[in-house]
Amino acid sequence: MRTRRTPSQAGLAGRARRRNVSGAFKVRPGRAGAIAGKRVLLVDDVLTTGATLSACTRALKRAGARQVDVLVLARVVRETDVTI
Repeated sequence: MRTRRTPSQAGLAGRARRRNVSGAFKVRPGRAGAIAGKRVLLVDDVLTTGATLSACTRALKRAGARQVDVLVLARVVRETDVTI
């Protein structure tokens, strides 16, 4: 669950995105037992910098998830991301 409102990530660089979502997610107290020791699949529509997925993964691991796998539909690729 989101613990606080965060501004839109649009237009933010990687460091700003990480700072924006840092500590913004946690597992609902009543659901931690369902996650502890489990392998969790986290699904997101678009991967840009990975800041949101990282923040969510940290929350799941803190709740005791044994492993967190990530599935994304699309990834944003910038010119600077491509090496040839």
